[in-house]
Amino acid sequence: MKKTIQHILRQLLLRRMLPIYLLATMAALFTSCTTPTTLSQQYPKMYEEKPLTIAIMPPINQTTHAEAKDFFYTTLYMPLSEKGYYVYSPYLTMEMFQQESAYDAELFLEKDLTAFRNVLGADAVMFTVIKNWERVNIGGMLKVKIEYILRSTKTGETLYNREGDITVDTSISSGAGGLGLLVDLVATAINTAATDKVIAGRKCNAFVLSDMPAGKYSPLYEKDQNNPAGKKNVKATVK
Repeated sequence: MKKTIQHILRQLLLRRMLPIYLLATMAALFTSCTTPTTLSQQYPKMYEEKPLTIAIMPPINQTTHAEAKDFFYTTLYMPLSEKGYYVYSPYLTMEMFQQESAYDAELFLEKDLTAFRNVLGADAVMFTVIKNWERVNIGGMLKVKIEYILRSTKTGETLYNREGDITVDTSISSGAGGLGLLVDLVATAINTAATDKVIAGRKCNAFVLSDMPAGKYSPLYEKDQNNPAGKKNVKATVK
């Protein structure tokens, strides 16, 4: 397909059917559409700094659900560890953050992070911003929108940044019609209400952090540079 389009462009140029500048623009657009962005291109500083240890900051909660902050905080440890990083235990760091008045991550999001390196020895700090957390019992949906920001404690640079607008589908369908539809509706409402913030948080983490470059303790470390990167702002529905 690619060779065919390139051949057509070449023929148009030879026959002077299109101006050179227009053909150049078309060729550039074609190249950008067919060549996927790699992880090393999208997150170059991750491969330059090679962070080993990560401290997780308490989430920045912009929603009206105050409890979402504490529940979501506990879901971040596992996916980052599975990515190959040494992650400081949220349970241990939470107490320290509270004692040191660092529980409000908003105060550090754009500030110097040297203290986290000096005190904890962390190479990077993970910030998360909860922008939406909505439960729709009737439709069987849990909607969450979260931004992930990983900043270096050495340079203050943003190493990784991605936002997920994720809908967790908790609907139940028996495949039956008539009265069965009403039963499904009730079952869906119960299932959605029972699906707590921890489960929704885990699913959002797994989806959004799926293209985070691997850390030193992963078998993919320094082997995933050419893997295709996902969109910086991803929207999806997961079961």
